[in-house]
Amino acid sequence: MTEKKTRATPAFRKPAPEVIEQFQQAITPLPGVTPRKMFGCPCAFLNGNMFAGVFEDTLFVRLSVADRLELAKYGARPFEPLPGRPMREYVVVPPGTLKSKRRLNEWIEKSFAFAATLPAKSPKKKSA
Repeated sequence: MTEKKTRATPAFRKPAPEVIEQFQQAITPLPGVTPRKMFGCPCAFLNGNMFAGVFEDTLFVRLSVADRLELAKYGARPFEPLPGRPMREYVVVPPGTLKSKRRLNEWIEKSFAFAATLPAKSPKKKSA
C-alpha cells in the first residue's frame, strides 16, 4: 500500500489591521467589486478575477506588464505567497506607495482597470 504524500499548509501571519483598513478604503468606491477571502485575507474580485488583496502585512495588485514595470521602479516585487511560487501578473505594492493614500488608490484603480479587460470567469460549481 502506498502512502499518500500531503503538503503541510504553511502558517501565514495575520495581516495588520491598518493594512486591511487601507485596502478596504481603496476598494470601497470601485463599482462591481466582490470582496472575498484568499489565504484567510481580504481580496477584491471583478467579474470573478482577483485583482488585489492583502497577504500578511503586504498589499498586492494584478497589473499589466507596463504597469508592473512602472511600479517596479518604486520597489514593487513579484507576489509570492509561497516561496518559489510567484503569482503571474501580481506584484507587492512597495511600502512607500502604501504610505500614500493617493498613490495607493492610483495603483488599485490601475489594477481594477486591468481586471476589467480580462474575460469574466463563471462561478465554480460547488462539489458535493
